[in-house]
Formats: sequence, C-alpha cells, structure tokens
Amino acid sequence: MKRRIFEPEHDAFRETVRTFLAKEVVPHYAQWEKDGIVPREAWRAAGRQGLLGIAVPEEYGGGGHDDFRHSAVLAEEFTRAGAPGLAVGLHNDIIGPYLTSLSTDEQKRRWLPGFCTGETITAIAMTEPGAGSDLQGIRTTAEDRGDHWLLNGSKTFISNGILADLVIVVAKTTPEGGAHGLSLLVVERGAEGFERGRNLDKIGQKAQDTAELFFHDVRVPKENLLGELNGAFLHLMTNLAQERLNIAVAGIAAAEHLLEITTAYVKEREAFGRPLARLQHIRFEIAEMATECAVTREFVDRCIVEHSDGGLDAVHASMAKWWATELQKRVADRCLQLHGGYGYMAEYPVAKAFTDGRIQTIYGGTTEIMKEIIGRSLLG
Repeated sequence: MKRRIFEPEHDAFRETVRTFLAKEVVPHYAQWEKDGIVPREAWRAAGRQGLLGIAVPEEYGGGGHDDFRHSAVLAEEFTRAGAPGLAVGLHNDIIGPYLTSLSTDEQKRRWLPGFCTGETITAIAMTEPGAGSDLQGIRTTAEDRGDHWLLNGSKTFISNGILADLVIVVAKTTPEGGAHGLSLLVVERGAEGFERGRNLDKIGQKAQDTAELFFHDVRVPKENLLGELNGAFLHLMTNLAQERLNIAVAGIAAAEHLLEITTAYVKEREAFGRPLARLQHIRFEIAEMATECAVTREFVDRCIVEHSDGGLDAVHASMAKWWATELQKRVADRCLQLHGGYGYMAEYPVAKAFTDGRIQTIYGGTTEIMKEIIGRSLLG
C-alpha cells in the first residue's frame, strides 16, 4: 500500500539523505567497521548537509523543523544503507530533545551550535554495570560542593562513548536516588577525572563506538545541571517515547529491506533445477513476512503521525518498539535461513543485518520492559 504520511518536503529530504549516504558513508563504511569507530569528519559532513540538529531552532544553527517525519526518513535510509555506526538518530532524537527542551539560554548558546555542525558529538550515560532498564538501581553519585558537583561512578554500554564531547550523565543527587533523587549533569570532554574505558567489542554495529565511562571526583560546574534538580526521572520518562519510536522506525525499515533482498534472492537462486521461489514453503515464508511487515508498517506510520502531532503516549511507543524490533529479529533470522550457506557469509547484507539488528530488542528498554509498561497500563 502507498504510504501517505510524507509530504514533498520529506521526499526531497529523503533524496538528500540518500545522496549523502552514497557519497559520504557507504564507500567508507567497511573501513569504519574495521576501525571500530566513525571518523569525526563524517559527523562534520553530516552537519554540513543539514542532517544534524534538524529540530534545533534556527537561531542556534539548527533546521528549525520540529517534525518527527524528518527523523523517520533518516532512520529508514540509514537502516537500508546498513550504516548504524554514524548514530545520527541517537544524536538528533534521543539527546537532542534534552538539550533543546531542558537547557537554559546560556547552555543553548554553549552547546547547540556545535551540536548542529557535528563539531560537538553527544552521548547519554544511563546504564551502569549493575543497573540497566531499572533506573532505581543507579549508583553514580553527584555531591553538592557549593560551586560544583563532585561526580563519582561508572557507566557502561555508552553509545558514542569514545567520540562524545558532551555526555549527559544520570546521577544520584540525593542519598536515596530513585524517582525523586536523580539529576542530569553534562560532563564535557577534558574534564579532570573523566576517563573512557575500552571501545567495547560487540557482535554487531562495529563502526559505532560503545564504551565504558569512569568518573573519579569529576568537578561538574553548577551551570552544567540540565533541567530540574532531582528531576531526571521525569525528564527521562518524557523523552523515552521518541527514543522508542525511533528504534521502531528502524526496526520495520530493516524488516522490509531484508524481505526485499530475500525476495530477489529466492527468485534467482535455484535448487533441484528450479528457482527457490517455486517451492511452496518458500512462497509461504515470503507471504507471512510480507503480511507481518505490512501490518506493522501501518501501525508504526500511525505512531509517527501521532508523535509529529504531539499525541503519542508511552504505551503506544512501547507497543511499536517491542513489536517492530521483535519482527525485525524474526525476519532477519528467517531471511538468513532462506539464503542458506550464503546467509552466513559476512559479505552478504543479510548476515550483517542479522548481527547489527540484534541489539534492537535490548536497548531503549528491553522487550520485557515494553510489555511490562503496556501490561501496567491495562491492568494497573
């Protein structure tokens, strides 16, 4: 079915993104994966092309387009290109809203221009070795020392952890922490006592730097408090719906792309003297995946429109996230199987999509957490 959520300006933006990917990303991506990191120049190139800070007000160098459909286009095209390493979705749609909605005017002037040009790469540090989806378990502390906060603790699995110039750190600013005792502090590159661990070796998304971060008596200026003191829990809950929708958009885009390349493959590949596509089992597999993708696409598109209109709630974002990413996982597995031995070869896109996409059901809140959110809304 024809998608009806985009307007001509989004179609034109999609062409811009595709051109950027073809010129600045795809030719270099294999090397980035070997290096385990994306060069900073790629971020600056994205900034020059207007792909960063799309929702940031124009006065700070942004695009001034507070329309999530532009973000959806980016997520879809980067997914189809198999290039999650240049994490523009994390930068724009997960971290961007914190900086635009919670920053003071002074903070906006300090941070947003570089955010938009790609000179300032960002990360958010929530997860700890002993605390993942459960924010109540955060142990990183920030003590009030008058003119600064004294930050101590560690974080892990932090995307952009090696490259980041600004890290939004979730820390306890009361002894008990929890829902009423967490705050957001912005730690800048070069802060004394701020150390980065190794670039973690993942099974997929190898071009995307993911690191451990350590904070040893880091003096964070009082003016680097982001949002309300002890208000981090509410701030995080407010922005999670967009993060989860962004992941869902990538999930259904990945499933559709895998179905597309696998359909082409089974038409060409022969077994027992005829194309695989002539076998009933293969046709049934393709039919099932096509139907699941079509139904999921309609729901995710509805969520995109709802969010662009300011009406998407946490429950429906959770539904979109868990369903689309679990579908992505199933489709990746089935498509790899239909490719046979070739599907297990790293140079085939289906193999890369299989490993790159596996994290989708984990980050941004696991599938189990999504079901818990939905269940609580229905059953109390």
